[in-house]
Amino acid sequence: MDAQVKPLKTLTPANETFERPSREEAEAAVRTLIAWAGDDPNREGLLDTPARVTKAYGELFAGYEQDAGEVLSKTFKEVGGYDDLVLVKGIPFYAHCEHHMVPFFGQAHIAYLPHDGVVGLSKLARLVEVFARRLQTQETMTAQIIDAINENLGPRGAAVMLEAEHMCMTMRGVRAHDVKTVTHRFTGVFAEDRVEQDRFFAMVGQR
Repeated sequence: MDAQVKPLKTLTPANETFERPSREEAEAAVRTLIAWAGDDPNREGLLDTPARVTKAYGELFAGYEQDAGEVLSKTFKEVGGYDDLVLVKGIPFYAHCEHHMVPFFGQAHIAYLPHDGVVGLSKLARLVEVFARRLQTQETMTAQIIDAINENLGPRGAAVMLEAEHMCMTMRGVRAHDVKTVTHRFTGVFAEDRVEQDRFFAMVGQR
């Protein structure tokens, strides 16, 4: 018997809970999808695929078990009086579209103006991972990243930009290749001052 798995919180506004299925149930669902796709889940090459898929899902969607607040909980106040823009650009990420459950991937650029200390640079990359390893839309992920920064760091302003290629456009549907989707959001000083926005765009290489 599987160990009892605690219900996970959903991302719905009502914050409802649901019972997570067992590993055996998840593997049975994979076998069903293999058969629906037109192949035999009992042939040699596919016998262990359900187990591999469920294990891979544990890695690909590990963000549901991670807390953005914990990632950003430690800050450093001894920064020699530095209070100008902090930018980490080109953070790679891989996520899965919640509409078709196929990957989208690209880079995240994050900037903020410190108010009372700075966070370790690697923590911003980890923050991106927290939200990328969930079923996502690029727009929602952009908002979640900047909201977490504002809530946990309290900066004078923050800016987040995501550039990504979506396999749901490349592999299926319109089958448009090499198309990038860009989303961004500004808060605080960045939202109020066009000069700061332009500085951010220039530093990430957009202008």
